[in-house]
Amino acid sequence: MGVTGEQIGPARSRERFLVGEWIESGVRGPILDSWLRCRLLGLSPDQTELPYRDDFDTDSRLVRAASPVLDQLQSRFSGSRMNISVADANGTVLQRRFGDPSLARSLPPIQRVPGFVFAERYAGTNGIGLALAERSLIRVYGAEHFAERAQSNACCAVPIRDQLSGQIVGVLCFGYPHSYERPSLSVLVGRAAQTIERRLMEEGSARERGLLRTYLDAERRARTAGAAGDGLRLGPAVPAGPAGLDRLDEVVDLRLDPHDQTILKEKATELISSARPGAVDVVLPHGREVTLLSHPVTSPSGVAGIVVEAVLSGGTPPVHHLPLSPPPGPPPAEAPADSAAPRPGAVRGLVLVGEPEVGKYAVEARRRLELLAEASSRIGTTLDVSRTAWELAEIAVPRLADYVTVDLPEAVLRGDESAHPEAELHRAVRHGLRADSPFFPVGKHVELQSGSPHMRALAEGQAVLEAEFDPAAGWITANPAHARHARRIMAHGVHSLIVVPLLARGVLLGIASFYRAQDPAPFGDDDARLAQELTARAALCIDNARRYTREHTLALTLQRSLLPRALPEQGAVEVAHRYLPAESGVGGDWFDVIPLSGTRVALLVGDVVGHGLHAAATMGRLRTAARNFAELELAPDELLTHLDNLLVRLDREEADDELAGSTGIVGATCLYVIYDPTSRRCTMARAGHLPPALVDPDGTVSFADLPTGPPLGLGGLPFETAEIELPPDSTLILYTDGLVEDRHRDIDVALDRLSHALAHPDRPPEDTCQAVMDAMAPEHPTDDIALLVARTHTLPSDRIAVWDLPADPARVGDIRAAATRRLADWGLDELAFATELMLSELVTNAVRYGGEPIQVRLLRPVDDRVLICEVSDGSSTAPHLRRAANTDEGGRGLFLVAQLSQAWGTRYTSRGKVIWAECSLDAA
Repeated sequence: MGVTGEQIGPARSRERFLVGEWIESGVRGPILDSWLRCRLLGLSPDQTELPYRDDFDTDSRLVRAASPVLDQLQSRFSGSRMNISVADANGTVLQRRFGDPSLARSLPPIQRVPGFVFAERYAGTNGIGLALAERSLIRVYGAEHFAERAQSNACCAVPIRDQLSGQIVGVLCFGYPHSYERPSLSVLVGRAAQTIERRLMEEGSARERGLLRTYLDAERRARTAGAAGDGLRLGPAVPAGPAGLDRLDEVVDLRLDPHDQTILKEKATELISSARPGAVDVVLPHGREVTLLSHPVTSPSGVAGIVVEAVLSGGTPPVHHLPLSPPPGPPPAEAPADSAAPRPGAVRGLVLVGEPEVGKYAVEARRRLELLAEASSRIGTTLDVSRTAWELAEIAVPRLADYVTVDLPEAVLRGDESAHPEAELHRAVRHGLRADSPFFPVGKHVELQSGSPHMRALAEGQAVLEAEFDPAAGWITANPAHARHARRIMAHGVHSLIVVPLLARGVLLGIASFYRAQDPAPFGDDDARLAQELTARAALCIDNARRYTREHTLALTLQRSLLPRALPEQGAVEVAHRYLPAESGVGGDWFDVIPLSGTRVALLVGDVVGHGLHAAATMGRLRTAARNFAELELAPDELLTHLDNLLVRLDREEADDELAGSTGIVGATCLYVIYDPTSRRCTMARAGHLPPALVDPDGTVSFADLPTGPPLGLGGLPFETAEIELPPDSTLILYTDGLVEDRHRDIDVALDRLSHALAHPDRPPEDTCQAVMDAMAPEHPTDDIALLVARTHTLPSDRIAVWDLPADPARVGDIRAAATRRLADWGLDELAFATELMLSELVTNAVRYGGEPIQVRLLRPVDDRVLICEVSDGSSTAPHLRRAANTDEGGRGLFLVAQLSQAWGTRYTSRGKVIWAECSLDAA
């Protein structure tokens, strides 16, 4: 298909490929795919011999249709080194033409003699073989050819199709030196192939041409009769002969655009397929109304057909019957008696001539294409496995089948793969024209019978067609229960069956069964192919839904495992919470309640940007870090700064990790609140998060005036803390943006709605949580929702003891005595000894190493679980617990405190630090 010359194309890549290297770039996808197929076929690049056939038909329909076109192309490329060839659907070259006839003497036989087979499995990557493999127009340059002999050639090839069936019947190929390459060659070879296709249609339409000639003869007779005085205005007649028969489907002189013509041709095809005379009014998109008239016509050779004409007029279209079956003898002198004279101004033109069976084929083909087009938009609208299976049934009934059942393993519904799908099938869909379906109901286990069409379909992985039910079939009679079920099905008129396995990406997902009952015609091969195409599309959508379900379940499980399973016991606030995951993908919302020293409590909500496993995992890391930072008694702004730095580091690690791909962390928002029940003071800071709602005891709802900090992950930006004093029995509401923000709601309107839902201070937090979710949560949430409702408590003053003292060691004894008296008042005499020891050590350290102001505080929480001792001073230096040596004179004070208390620690304040210790009242 070319001549020898200098090497061109991706020669270096080809050499690397031939020695076994992996080629990632530099070679076009179709070429590389063809090389891989050639390797799998075991082809050798230096192979020079090709199969030769001498039994091909030199006068086939393709040869007759292509010969005039090849002659014109030879004339067009006269004097050039262009090699033009036509091959059949098997790759066998049927004819060749050369721009320079001398090439026929200089080229080797393989490039000039018809009969050699250039299919890819013999010749490797080449124009003819690749056009058949890719089924589209292709170009191959130089070293893109697999064979050594064609390394300096270029070629352009395009398949030739049967316009009626769409099947490829041949290939038209141009071979030429690389220097001849022009973009226009692709256009030229495509147009030449279209001409051959049109000539093929003409070759196969002799019957239609006979019908058309009969119509034209009748039209001329009617025109002659009309000229005698009936005033009929006809469109220009299609002239007889080959020139006038190039297009049989021409709408004549109606001045209609191509879209309108397509509409009329579709309606005309339906009229032809009906095989009966008739008329139908068609309203075109621009308001014009056309009447289509169908008449029977019989050619002189006895072929019966239908001709469809279009009549366009300003009023009621005329009905004019032509004498389409010409009577013997000379043409009549006037129109037939039953002709109706049209209104003046009517325009009539030919639309289609054809045989009813061909028309039926065209109508059915168009309807199947329409069904497939509709299926592409109606199947897979959600990521729900069951819903996708229902969409397959709904699209197939009634246009393909009268009943459809879909059976899936329970594992697939959960998002997993089934190890034994044929044994674990359950009815997922039962859909049909009648409600009293004879098939198993949804949810029932489906047991497949050996040898049944269902088992054969699973074994073969292909659609199985049972054109007619045979009650005596072995797979029916082998099991009495199956026999009874089969008879019940046939009693409802079911007579034909197609079974198709649901296969996607090599995974068997289930089985779909199509049944026909009301249509007396049994299923055919075309129906089986259509069912398989529909099922293949549905299977891919079901597999996508299954994979999403699995990922969603994993992410939801991970997230729920990372969220608090039970809130800790504490007396500062009464807490209720809700978490609602998004339908479209689990996000990174979280909440937490963290008890702090001094009866304080920390409330936390956050939201990681994004969805899926990555967001859930990131949320878990942030929540763990936040708890650890909270244990360090950090202020809200400091805690957010540490979380921000952590997220920056995580983001940097993700960016450096090649396996992370494009799933790097984008950021997160967070709201951190600390409430102190001894002072009713609330300290809070936020990082790009919505402020909390505050509900006063009188029902007033407000949103905290809290400085807006940047989202976490930006790095280097400061956060601000705000402090407010809450009235007794106030309620704090912390939430994520999924509660008030989505694309269907204005956030201001949503916040007003939230205020109304919260304006009931007498409700307990649990009821408030439920009321807020009922009022605010969307039916199909697109984002996660985390909600935390906390009603604040106040520690009564009679449970707090406070003493201020100067930095004087002599006052330590006074503090011990005062503490002992207060413990006696509280009925905790058993703790007096341990408390005296702890206070003695802590106050002595504050006097010796700290500074004024020094304060001692005893707290007895309302839950009566612990006694809290606190000593604060003006120094920011924290003590450290160490084990003193036998020779050390000191260093044992904190060791005693740690032994006498169940927990102790240090927290920093704006004026210094506080050392605290908790003693269990149960121990007392």
